[in-house]
Amino acid sequence: MKHSMILRVAAVSLAALGVGIAPAMAQRPQTAPQAAAPIDPAANAAARLATMKPVVQPGYVVPRLKDGHPDLTGVWTNATVTRMERAAKYGTQAIMSDEEMKALEKDTQARNARQNAQTPQSVRDNWTKTGTQPDTSDECRSGSRGAACGYNAGWTDPGDWVMRVNGKGRTSFITYPVNGRMPAKLPGAARPTRVETSEESGGGRGQADNPEDRSLGERCIMSFGVSSGPVMTGQLYNNTYQFVQTKDNFVMWVEMVHDARIVKLNAKHRTDGVKPWMGDQIGWWDGDTLVVETVGYNPKQGNNLRGGGPKLKVTERFTRVAPDRVHYAFDVADPDTWAEPWGGEYEFAAVKGNVYEYACHEGNYGLHGILAGARADDAKEEAAKAKAKPVKAAVKKN
Repeated sequence: MKHSMILRVAAVSLAALGVGIAPAMAQRPQTAPQAAAPIDPAANAAARLATMKPVVQPGYVVPRLKDGHPDLTGVWTNATVTRMERAAKYGTQAIMSDEEMKALEKDTQARNARQNAQTPQSVRDNWTKTGTQPDTSDECRSGSRGAACGYNAGWTDPGDWVMRVNGKGRTSFITYPVNGRMPAKLPGAARPTRVETSEESGGGRGQADNPEDRSLGERCIMSFGVSSGPVMTGQLYNNTYQFVQTKDNFVMWVEMVHDARIVKLNAKHRTDGVKPWMGDQIGWWDGDTLVVETVGYNPKQGNNLRGGGPKLKVTERFTRVAPDRVHYAFDVADPDTWAEPWGGEYEFAAVKGNVYEYACHEGNYGLHGILAGARADDAKEEAAKAKAKPVKAAVKKN
């Protein structure tokens, strides 16, 4: 079950929001794609993250608050066609050529125009006939059809442009391992996971015995997948964040399901055993970069962190590199889950506007429908079993 913001779609255009209408930084000409550089998995998080050096736009003077630290406040988005993990076809290629970026973005715009076009009259006139129903049309951003569509492209905004870092298009957020994909899990590290992604396909009954068995997003507790982070990644829509900063706290308000990450600055990790949603987050300044370290995740959030365990630690770095860009780097380490650490980088783009209210509420009919449907299936199964059960023949008495 996913939720949509009707007000955002109906009242605000992408142009008004300024979300990804054009790349925020000019590209630097490239002659050939570039491969990812290998990284030492034995190094600590700081050393791994140091390989991803943010480049401040020439001539840009970073604004500062009264305490002298860079001002990261504002409304930002990470909407993009670039995904967390790299498609296998790119191999170790981390950076796209100009030609590859143009081709991908051209195809995306052509798809949007096709999907945003008016539904043909023939379909509208014959929508009850098999094969002509609107749900069979190519209307989903993911390419799914029918019930797997969820809702059509008019309700989604995953992003239309390739993610740039220092003006260069990326094939994935992950830069290490060199294949741009999460490393293999260690033997015995497999945990039950229900990872929410930006895809609309899949389906399946899943867990439906109790409301508590459903995902955190369906229960309006947290954002779908890892939109809020850490690691912060884009989803099908609502990929907008507002950063609020004081000398003692750094807050990231997430539009998807209204999460708020509260980072305590110059503090120590808690020792009371409480494991908050999104983890125990502390931060400090490393020059002009804000470093955020998160441990102690709530174990019920493991599904949203791709199966990480109790020792999971995520380190993030936020650096203002232009008036409309914030460089974001992340490192994920869990010695009990993955064969090696993994991490990467991207850049948030500025948004003109506000974070809109996400109307997620417990009265949503979707969760009721999921549970009621599961119970109806159970009743059918029991009825079928009862019908198939052999009946004992009656014994005739003399």
